[in-house]
Amino acid sequence: MGNKQIKQQLETAQKTGILKISLQRLQEFPLQLRAYPNVLKTLDLSENRFERVPDELGKLTLLKHLNLSGNRLVELNEVVGELAKLEVLLLMDNMLTRLPKTLANCTHLKTVNLSNNQLKEFPSMLCGLKQLDVLDLSRNKITDVPADVGGLFVTELNLNQNQISSLAEEVADCPKLKTLRLEENCLQAAAFTPKILKDSKICNLAVDGNLFNSKQFTDLDGYDVYMERYTAVRKKMF
Repeated sequence: MGNKQIKQQLETAQKTGILKISLQRLQEFPLQLRAYPNVLKTLDLSENRFERVPDELGKLTLLKHLNLSGNRLVELNEVVGELAKLEVLLLMDNMLTRLPKTLANCTHLKTVNLSNNQLKEFPSMLCGLKQLDVLDLSRNKITDVPADVGGLFVTELNLNQNQISSLAEEVADCPKLKTLRLEENCLQAAAFTPKILKDSKICNLAVDGNLFNSKQFTDLDGYDVYMERYTAVRKKMF
């Protein structure tokens, strides 16, 4: 996509509110976007070569859908916190090592995908976001799930393929959590305490590929209570 095509895309986007400039090997934010009118609701800059997000992004306060997946981002600019209407944030397949605390300001977030990055810490700033429904943190380097997790309002949390060896039992306090994916981590069976198995709303718990076998898991105190929830949900589905 040359400058002429980008210009045409930008002109069209002023009418539609949707701008897609992906797969263009761009290393820098298009200059035309730096002084662009605040009309965009969807911005797709996926599959480029961005290493950082410029401050000008914070001016696009009407954005609801932001796709920056498949770039080379090492960190996310704090201006993302100014996108108060943001509902979908796609950041998978980057090199992010940390996230800004300002993400807590994006109170309308519904879906956040951070899969396949370099995150080592659980993003606690997302706890307390009451609209957040799905959080994908798979394929990172997270080592523990802290007590803050109890403040997550998601129905699905994906932590597959991390390095998690510690799971706070406050995960049982998540008011809406139904699906918890923890496959291919470093957890012992004892990490799944009676509180998690008995008192949570989790009815789909994926735990294959950890440091225990299936018998150790099924022998846990509370496993039968968890299975009652699991079976009840399956009956409703069929």
